[in-house]
Amino acid sequence: MTIRQLLAACAVSIAFAAGVMAHGGGGGIAHQKPIQVDPDADWATKHMAEEHHISVFDPASFFSLHDYDNSGSWEQSEILKTYGMDDPSAKDVPQEKKDDIIRELMKLMDHNSNGIIEKHEWLQFTGEDRKGTLPDFGLGPGHHWDMEMEYEIHHWEKYHDENTKEEDLIHPEDIEHFRLHDELEDEAERVAALDKLAIVEQNIPAKFRRDV
Repeated sequence: MTIRQLLAACAVSIAFAAGVMAHGGGGGIAHQKPIQVDPDADWATKHMAEEHHISVFDPASFFSLHDYDNSGSWEQSEILKTYGMDDPSAKDVPQEKKDDIIRELMKLMDHNSNGIIEKHEWLQFTGEDRKGTLPDFGLGPGHHWDMEMEYEIHHWEKYHDENTKEEDLIHPEDIEHFRLHDELEDEAERVAALDKLAIVEQNIPAKFRRDV
């Protein structure tokens, strides 16, 4: 895919994202440009603004939005994903810190000690009686989109638009993004070439190979 084609793809995805920024049908308003939030806002509010461009939401919609498998509960892997621990930017976060996230949230909400957070536990935690909020562990807003959407939300929408030309893509983030695209395309072509072979020599243990 050429840079020109990627430019067109970005423009299309942004137009789509302006209408729907997340799965799950969560309540709120989607924005194309970043939403400004109070520096003292709670972590969930910052997360929704920066990652989803949603400024108005309720606890039920927040829960559904981050219930990635629609099971009615947050498994520990989903909690870590929401906090951005699946994103490449979190590769240096120690396991101990990830364990702290799980331990703290379970202590706050997992009343039946089954190792997950069920929707009723979340709604009880965030309800009128407790008005609980997700802790901020100092690990950023919680990036959990794929490579393309992360680039569009956190860079393209801030510095580019549908009028951007190829020669305008000079920021380090642009260069890195298209470099990753090139790597993915090269790998896809390599795998496709191997798939056409009846036998892949590299997959044969060395002791069984016959020198030609």
